[in-house]
Amino acid sequence: MNQISKLPNRILNYTPMQYQIICIILVLLTGCKTNNKEMKQDSNNYSFYVGTYTDKESEGIYKYVLQKDGHIKPIGLVAKSENPSFLAMSDNKQYLLAVNEISNDDEVGTIESFSILNDSLSFKSKSTTGGAHPCFVNINAEGYVLTANYTGGNIGLLKLDKKGELSDLLDIQQHSGKGIGDRQQEPHAHSVWFESSNNDVISIDLGTNELWFSQLDTNLNKFQAKDPYKLKMDDGAGPRHLAFHPNNKWIYVINELNSTISLILKADNNQYKMGLSYSTLPKTYTEANAPADIHISSDGNFLYASNRGHNSLVIYKINKNDGSLNLLDHVSTHGKWPRNFSLSPDENYLLVANRHTNNIVSFKRDKKTGLLEYVDQIEAYSPVCILF
Repeated sequence: MNQISKLPNRILNYTPMQYQIICIILVLLTGCKTNNKEMKQDSNNYSFYVGTYTDKESEGIYKYVLQKDGHIKPIGLVAKSENPSFLAMSDNKQYLLAVNEISNDDEVGTIESFSILNDSLSFKSKSTTGGAHPCFVNINAEGYVLTANYTGGNIGLLKLDKKGELSDLLDIQQHSGKGIGDRQQEPHAHSVWFESSNNDVISIDLGTNELWFSQLDTNLNKFQAKDPYKLKMDDGAGPRHLAFHPNNKWIYVINELNSTISLILKADNNQYKMGLSYSTLPKTYTEANAPADIHISSDGNFLYASNRGHNSLVIYKINKNDGSLNLLDHVSTHGKWPRNFSLSPDENYLLVANRHTNNIVSFKRDKKTGLLEYVDQIEAYSPVCILF
């Protein structure tokens, strides 16, 4: 018995046109299965955006893909924007925010919102940030947006609506005071953070050498100072960024001017106090350095920070009993002036942006030891912020 005779009678009675239609359907179904398999394989690839300075070759915001083997593939320019130095993404992953680290004649910087459309960004809106040279942006699940204005010495409050449109400026928290260093003769707000779901806000001021604590009044859309509302850092430290430990008891602040990381302890009454500080540099290094960024692995075991000058990533093991740091390694960033860096969503890789050598470098991360191994690098114009 041949193969055709095994087919059901209703198929044997089909016309040639019906046979063609059946064949087309089978091909499409097979193709769908293949595409689903390819999509499943691609799920280990992660796209990310890069904020830049546009004073040279860069034209704005770029997109890349971190492949599952740690190599980086360029997508290209996704939005033209002037000095989009720091980026943030809405909680629903539909919108991207970028501060424009510039000032107009009125010395007020701007922030832009974009819709995320596959491999492009579509401009939605622009608003003022409340001060000169905005260098940081943050957004929470409710759409409240915080900006840190470095030269303005203040932080701004806005809100992103469900359509991706930014509100006008809602409020400003103006800082005052100074520290002891040359760059601490006036306020310089460098970053601002949502601490928890109850809208607590921590702003970091390099100039006043303090952390500022406030809370959002979501009825009035205003900053409300907490008591106490400031915490003084070590003299001349120059705080820049922070990282929250997953236990919600410890905060680690990276200090730009004295190359240290300070442990901040949170008491049961939600008050804060200074803990120990740790150098980000090898003991033998004596040249200029300015730490930039800091991150903690989601298991709370390891802390990473970038050194501009020493051009390294420093790795610490976190003591889970008291939060103290034990130095593990210093790893070259394979470039100069590492700014921000980011752990991949699965934390198998760490990517760092080297601004002065125009490259992004990928490291494989050992989750058990916390150590890093160089994998790949790719050209990127004046990269300063990496956002997955």
